[in-house]
Amino acid sequence: MSKSILIGFCVILTMALCSPAVADNLKINGAGASFPYPVYSQWAYKYKSMNKVQINYQSIGSGGGIAQIKAKTIDFGGSDAPMKPAELDEHGLLQFPMVVGGVVLVLKVKGVEAGELHLSPALLADIFLGKIKKWNDPAIKALNRKLSLPDMEITVVHRADGSGTTWIFTNYLAKVSGEWKEKVGFGKAVDWPTGIGGKGNEGVAVYVNKVNGSIGYVEFAYALQNKLVYAQLQNKAGNFVNPTIETFQAAAAGADWKNAPGYYLVLTDQPGDESWPITGATFILIHKKQKDLNLAKAMLSYFDWCYRYGGKTAKKLHYVPIPLNVVELVKDSWKSEITAGSSPVWK
Repeated sequence: MSKSILIGFCVILTMALCSPAVADNLKINGAGASFPYPVYSQWAYKYKSMNKVQINYQSIGSGGGIAQIKAKTIDFGGSDAPMKPAELDEHGLLQFPMVVGGVVLVLKVKGVEAGELHLSPALLADIFLGKIKKWNDPAIKALNRKLSLPDMEITVVHRADGSGTTWIFTNYLAKVSGEWKEKVGFGKAVDWPTGIGGKGNEGVAVYVNKVNGSIGYVEFAYALQNKLVYAQLQNKAGNFVNPTIETFQAAAAGADWKNAPGYYLVLTDQPGDESWPITGATFILIHKKQKDLNLAKAMLSYFDWCYRYGGKTAKKLHYVPIPLNVVELVKDSWKSEITAGSSPVWK
């Protein structure tokens, strides 16, 4: 055997030994948050091309994902609204973060380009409360003296479905506006004071693209994919910042996952000069007691692959990968909490 062939054989053997044993042609079903769908779909496509394991993830909103995983009609759920430890325990679920991203304000106003419009927390809350009704309102003009804003009605676009993106967005508004907290509050679905509803991040993006004078909120990847104009937002430090992977990273920098029971952690309105104010993690939900050992192993092997090799794809789509030290915490929880019959699934 030639030296080159021997080296090649050793490389292949090493890869095989280091890769988790996963049965070919398995189908793993998930559903939930639309917030991470752009990166989840890319990961699933790449993984199937290498491992012949099909990951079927439906973008139906966090509310739907939570409902379906509780009902055990899917193998894993996706949610941007983290479940509290007591609720996880009630349904026998384990929760862990997959990526971090940013919710951004997108708009369609003639003459306004990406990053040109400045919004303060109070101004944003008043727009979504329906108190500020026109784009040339004095309060908007005061922050945007260089812009020529039209005498045009503002159309607020919000989610019509149970949404983790809404949970993150309204959680932020409830932190920065006492009036919003009192009148609307926060959750996956709220009683919106004004506006029209779109289903999923996809639906909000479509409406904003179509409706002149509109403003809505979507995960940043949707803004980029649909070439939507986004606004700068004033953060807790008083600085106006653009949504970028760097400002999302700045917001996530102080996240203390180790001391967050059930990985319940909220990243909105974080301190820091460069922090993007509406940042959030998106989570996977799986049952601690699995029925099918092989399927459970395949599912965790997929998530392991995403953590180890999906970072480059995540960054291209402007998501922030979960830090390696947190990934190790997550894998430890797999080892101690996920079983099939009497056997641990992850070793």
